[in-house]
Amino acid sequence: MLRRGLLAWASRVVVLLVLLCCAASVLYMLACTPRGDDERQGLPRANGPTGRAGSQAAVLGWEERHRDHVGSLKRQIAQLQEELQERSEQLRAAQQLAGEPAGAPGRAQADLLAFLRSQVDRAEVHAGVKQATEYAAVPFDSFTLHKVYQLETGLTRHPEEKPVRKDKRDELVEAIQSAVEALNSPAESSPDQRPYTASDFIEGIYRTERDKGTLYELTFRGEHKHQFRRLVLFRPFGPIMKVKKEQLNMASTLVNVIVPLARRVDKFRQFMQNFREMCIQQDGRVHLTVVYFGKEEMDEVKGILENTSRAANFRNFTFIQLSGEFSRGKGLDVGARSWKGSNVLLFFCDVDIYFTSEFLNTCRLNAQPGKKVFYPVLFSQYNPGIIYGHHDAIPALEQQLVIKKETGFWRDFGFGMTCQYQSDFINIGGFDLDIRGWGGEDVHLYRKYLHSNLVVVRAPARGLFHLWHEKRCEDELAPEQYRMCMQSKAMNEASHGQLGMLVFRHEIEAHLRRQRHKTGSKKS
Repeated sequence: MLRRGLLAWASRVVVLLVLLCCAASVLYMLACTPRGDDERQGLPRANGPTGRAGSQAAVLGWEERHRDHVGSLKRQIAQLQEELQERSEQLRAAQQLAGEPAGAPGRAQADLLAFLRSQVDRAEVHAGVKQATEYAAVPFDSFTLHKVYQLETGLTRHPEEKPVRKDKRDELVEAIQSAVEALNSPAESSPDQRPYTASDFIEGIYRTERDKGTLYELTFRGEHKHQFRRLVLFRPFGPIMKVKKEQLNMASTLVNVIVPLARRVDKFRQFMQNFREMCIQQDGRVHLTVVYFGKEEMDEVKGILENTSRAANFRNFTFIQLSGEFSRGKGLDVGARSWKGSNVLLFFCDVDIYFTSEFLNTCRLNAQPGKKVFYPVLFSQYNPGIIYGHHDAIPALEQQLVIKKETGFWRDFGFGMTCQYQSDFINIGGFDLDIRGWGGEDVHLYRKYLHSNLVVVRAPARGLFHLWHEKRCEDELAPEQYRMCMQSKAMNEASHGQLGMLVFRHEIEAHLRRQRHKTGSKKS
């Protein structure tokens, strides 16, 4: 029923365009009709006070204005005809998709309007809705003409910012423009009212209820001091529409896990324990490519690989040895290009990453050659020594991997772990191997995908974890790099609250001593 309503709405647009086209045609005929004698008398006479030259100039001016007016009407008619044809084609396509005969709106228009009104009634527009707890309330964000003040700061971490996301910027600009048009409409304004512009906008608030729509409250300057005009707008969400239906078979989709490495034998041993369980025993559709830099501890790493191969009867691995200092971008680039089989799904991974077999399917489902690449947001683990308070109290690794604010955070500023097909990686140009220093190659690759026509799927992955390890900030770093390194180290150690408890631990211990002393005095 709601689908028919959407088609009826499209029919209304077509009818409106037809009427506009007819009106433009009438205006065109009126403009092209020769003027009568009465109208001609308004022109200056040849022998009149203005003289022949003035008369000719006036006639030429009138003819020029007439041609401009006719040309403008012709352009408007052509534009209306083009829009009418486009809307008609869209309507026919929608009706064919819905399996409904053309020109049969029925009750659909009323159904759609009723649905949109019900969205307004269900939302907190006219009256409040009882909430179970304070956590159920949907907060507003506020904004001015140039800034947005937001509670959910996203990747920028700025509580105040200029909207950098195009969809958010366009959304707020459209709301302000709609409000200005409403203020200036004949129904809302008086004949002596000054026209409103966007510069009269003072501030607004907005919030989105995901199942209903977005509410905007916009405040403008009034006619006089201490007077304001407020408009309440609502963008209702329409009915859910089926866009595509797919049947996916991932039985033969191989994932090539590529790990760049230099030394770190203990971490690699831990990684291979997880790999054996999740990839070999549970999934069984995985190839492992290890790109090793240098020769130090290389034999130990190869020994771990060979032991796993014998114990699990696993042969799907490649070991590549490179000289020179460790470069993550170079290692991943060499590993990705080393595959000589058919187009394969690549998973760029680090040795301190833990992933589940369910994540491998998430990787397969969110990447598609020539269409989509997957950039999961992994959950980064805090320092277990701080979280659990004492080394003896630290549970087993599998029990630590719990997604809570006390145990870690979504690493939304990291772009190193990614799933993409080899063909897309090569077509986009791979990593920039000229980048040196502290990171950057993963962000550069991510930006290249953002600038392409591929869909970049960015979403939290519940089966992908970054295991905590001590971060060292070398003395050789420049002051700014050292400061950034220490900030990153602080973020990885513990939550804001846990770090605060460490900073104020002496005050807390003194308070506990005083409490014990008071308790002892009362007993005595």
